[in-house]
Amino acid sequence: MELQTTDPVAARSVTPGKVSRSPFGPTDQIGMLNLMTEESRAAAWAAADPTTIYDLSVDYHVGMPSWAGLGDPTYQIWMSHTPPGSVNEDVLGLGAEHNRHVTYSGDCIAMYTHTGTHLDALNHFGLDGMVWNEVRADQDLGSRHWLKNGAEQLPPVIARAVLLDVAAAAGVDVLPDSHRITADELRSVIQRQNTEIRQGDVVLVRTGRMRLWHDNARYLHNEAGLDREAAELLAEAGAMIIGADNVALEVMPSVDPDNWHPVHTYLLGECGIPIMENAYLEDIAEAGLWEFVMVGAGLRLRGATASPMRPLAFPLRPGATFR
Repeated sequence: MELQTTDPVAARSVTPGKVSRSPFGPTDQIGMLNLMTEESRAAAWAAADPTTIYDLSVDYHVGMPSWAGLGDPTYQIWMSHTPPGSVNEDVLGLGAEHNRHVTYSGDCIAMYTHTGTHLDALNHFGLDGMVWNEVRADQDLGSRHWLKNGAEQLPPVIARAVLLDVAAAAGVDVLPDSHRITADELRSVIQRQNTEIRQGDVVLVRTGRMRLWHDNARYLHNEAGLDREAAELLAEAGAMIIGADNVALEVMPSVDPDNWHPVHTYLLGECGIPIMENAYLEDIAEAGLWEFVMVGAGLRLRGATASPMRPLAFPLRPGATFR
């Protein structure tokens, strides 16, 4: 998409508290993912070592952490066809002998789209009835989903990525409940790791929270996370995706008395930066993989506010560097 302004990074010119127009024009629906180009994807893939793969996603199972406390459905799976059921019900009309020979199973799932490892679309949060690029709820919201900025718009990602291991820098396995990660703390981590954040990067923040993944109450409530100023540091540096190993990226409860999710409204509505949540970062943290290539894609769920994602991390090939 053609750039409409001299600076493609929306975060550098936002009006705080107001949804932004896209620097990529009035039809843009992917925000800072426009920073990913054919050239940047080629450079990233050329630097990747495909012999080693780290999976940054969680597995989906009944009882996994979810937003049920807000009234959203939990993850559910049920079988719609079983081998004994095929014999006993003969729904295909093939007869018992045929059904005993052909072992057929099928299943269904239901869940909130923000369950497990996922990428938030730019219609997820906004301000004053609008979402990214001044898309309006009274004009662009249908009976079942948004008509713009949906998850189906988000392209597959091949990009340079960096890990900011805030927990390790603090000398703890898991940051304390409701720990507010500030811009100064991120600067310290960046300096400690000798990490550079470049325009078009995926930036993932480790709080250690994933170590509590199988304890719903501890994982979901009072999480450590970014405050707005920390998010501003990453956004203004040019990050095109910002994510973390917690349920909502930002510190909870909110430290803003006027906004219960200020980092979400800032990144999605003001900056056009999709958010990745519930990322599994333990393995790459143990490997000290501060810089890597991330490849991943979500399901093309039309109009959805998020899509499940399976991001993969590849180390750099020996001697490889990004241009």
